[in-house]
Amino acid sequence: MAITREHELHKRRSGRNVGLAVVLVAFIALVFGLTIAKVQSGASLQAYDHSYRPALDPDNVRFPQR
Repeated sequence: MAITREHELHKRRSGRNVGLAVVLVAFIALVFGLTIAKVQSGASLQAYDHSYRPALDPDNVRFPQR
């Protein structure tokens, strides 16, 4: 039995590894795409750092709401 001979188990395992790599790349692309869409949409990017934010205080409204 030669050392370089590939067993059938190795072929199946490499197929699973390729499938897992495709799934991981797709997940990373999805997260990256959602991140880019969130940043480009101009949504409120205020951090939630447990500090007072006057923009969220209904008693501190400068302009009447429509």
